[in-house]
Amino acid sequence: MDTSKKLQASKVIKAPAEKIFALISDPSRHADIDGADMLRGVEGTSAPIGGIGQTFVMNMHADDLGDYRMVNHVTAYVPGSRVGWGPSLDPTCELAEKLGEMDASGHTYTYDLNEVEGGTEVTQTYEWMSVKDPKFAEMFPRVSQEQLAGSLDRIEAALT
Repeated sequence: MDTSKKLQASKVIKAPAEKIFALISDPSRHADIDGADMLRGVEGTSAPIGGIGQTFVMNMHADDLGDYRMVNHVTAYVPGSRVGWGPSLDPTCELAEKLGEMDASGHTYTYDLNEVEGGTEVTQTYEWMSVKDPKFAEMFPRVSQEQLAGSLDRIEAALT
């Protein structure tokens, strides 16, 4: 496995795994816990994540890209312990027109929860090993190690 295309951050949060999982699995709360400050909120309404294959659309903003939308496909789901999704650019948004034929997909965000003494260890993994488009690959990483850690801090703050 090519670990040069992967970042991870872990933190023990003093809360039960079920409570943390409920927060992370609710797309309407993702902007609240985004340490990179790129998420602007879910497009429309979205039920909490309930299984692999589910999709939700997130409104996004990045200084270098402007406003755009990502369609997120749930790639990992184990109730109470693991949830993850793979974003791809919404082909109907303005940024898709600007990027042309670029395939803006292949990266994932996954959270693993493990109950430990004193709380739950939460590990967020951000990886882009499956990005196939070389032009898109040049844009990575889009999120830093510090921003991943910031997301874990925001999760903890949202639970208190």
